Amino acid sequence: MIHGTIEKIVAERGFGFIRAADGRQIFFHRRALATTEVFDTLRVGLTVEFDLQVDSKRPRAARLMVVPRSEA
Repeated sequence: MIHGTIEKIVAERGFGFIRAADGRQIFFHRRALATTEVFDTLRVGLTVEFDLQVDSKRPRAARLMVVPRSEA
């Protein structure tokens, strides 16, 4: 899994961007979370881990999970 930090959230459209540990900016959609209700609790600066999925448009996060503060 790749680690990163939530950099931007566009709540009204259900997506955001993560700054991966290697510096890449990765798109994520609320569907990448195990439960979409978690999307409403996301905040800029939270540490997350995710799998990288590459499609024809751009890399995107899949299986996105918030890393508990004690593990970050």
